[in-house]
Parts: sequence; structure tokens; C-alpha cells
Amino acid sequence: MSEPDPVLVSVTDGVLTLTLNRPDKLNAFNEPMHFALRAGFQRAADEATIRAVLLKANGRGFCAGQDLGDRDPRAGGPPPDLGSTLERFYNPTLRLIRAIKKPIVCAVNGVAAGAGANLALACDIVLAARSARFIQAFSRIGLVPDAGGSWSLPRILGEPRAKALALLGEQLDAETAAAWGLIWRCVDDTELVDESEALAARLAAGPTRGLGLTKQAIQAAAGNDLDAQLDLERDLQREAGRTADYAEGVTAFLEKRKPSFQGR
Repeated sequence: MSEPDPVLVSVTDGVLTLTLNRPDKLNAFNEPMHFALRAGFQRAADEATIRAVLLKANGRGFCAGQDLGDRDPRAGGPPPDLGSTLERFYNPTLRLIRAIKKPIVCAVNGVAAGAGANLALACDIVLAARSARFIQAFSRIGLVPDAGGSWSLPRILGEPRAKALALLGEQLDAETAAAWGLIWRCVDDTELVDESEALAARLAAGPTRGLGLTKQAIQAAAGNDLDAQLDLERDLQREAGRTADYAEGVTAFLEKRKPSFQGR
């Protein structure tokens, strides 16, 4: 019997939905899932008709990180090269997520642990069910945070909270994650699907060229001084001002009507 698709893909009204689909393994990553998820994000980057992405998961958890079933030390053999795993699988996907000039929404249900938590945090807007929890589980097995975790956590939370989460490996509930600014919003479990889909649809119907440039500017800010960021704003605003969406937005404002953006 063949394995089900590890990532389900669908497109509706400009929203590409990627659904992690190994629910019996809490959507833990294996090689087919790595390749399928990256292919999905690459499709979002390549196809002009796709204007926003929604990442979600089937089952009772979002993603438990790496599937450790293939890494059982009791099987013998040399130690695994986990650096190669990151270089081949996680790092290209994380770089792609950050580089896509389209908004990416993530809906977290249940547990998001290890690389699963940091995959979610790489997205642009994160909603989490009230029952969700984030765990930097690496310390529990003697590893360091990866999938961008050691980069994103201190930038979002500051060094003290980042260190405590990484060193202790304790669960962070969704309400606290929202209160700390780690995610955008905590919602009731029954509302997660509807709210995340509505948010992705709203973004897809917006001026997505400008939204992509906004994403680019905000991501660059942490590494720029003020002068460099002002120069970047100038260049990106010049590009945004030449789009059809800008012209439509101004025209709609002057005509006192709702704009009809095309992502151009």
C-alpha cells in the first residue's frame, strides 16, 4: 500500500494551501515531506497567479520536527551527519520561505516542536489554536536549535527568553506566545481553520506586489542601519509606485470605491 502524499496542495482564489499530511507521525519530517514542501513553496514563488500561501497541518499536531525513526542509534553504524541534513533539506526551504515575495500565513494546531516550531516562525503571519504549544525540543536530545530557530528567537523575543526556551525545552502555550509577540494571534481551536483561510484570502486579494516589497523591507531592517534602510525604502517605494496596483489603489481612493487589485 502506497504512502499518502506527505503534503497536500490546493489553489483557491490565488491562495496556495500546503497541508502537512503525516498525521500518524505528528507530521514529522522525512525526506519525501521535505521535497514535497519545498516544491510547494517553489510553486508559490514561480506562479504569478498564486498571490498568498497558507501552511497548515492535518491531525492533532502541526509538526513534531524531524522524524527520529530513521536515526535510531541502536541500529549501529556511524553517527549521522546532521549538518548535511540541514544543508540538503531544511536550510533551502527556510531560505525560500523568506525569499518569496508573497505573504505566507501559518496555522498552528496542537504541538509545533523543534524544526516544526521554527518552520512556523519563518512564515509571515502565524495564527495558533488556543490548545497549540511551541517547544524548542532540541535540548531534550542534546542538539541546538535549527531551521532558523537560533536566528529568529532572539530577534523576536530577546536573548533572555530565547535562551530559556532553547535551554529548558519547555512548552510555550499559544496565549503566551501571542502575548510575547512570537506569533500574531491565538484563536479558539474551532476558529483556526476559518480565520487562517480568511486571512490568506484577504492577503491574496490585496496589492500583493506591494505586500511582497513590504515583507522584503521588514526582513532587511534587522541587518541595516538607518541610512541603509532609508535607501532600501526609497528603492522599494520607487518600484511599488510603478505598479498597476498602486494606480488602482489611488484611483479607487479618489473615486471612493473599493479597489480591485490584480497583484501587478
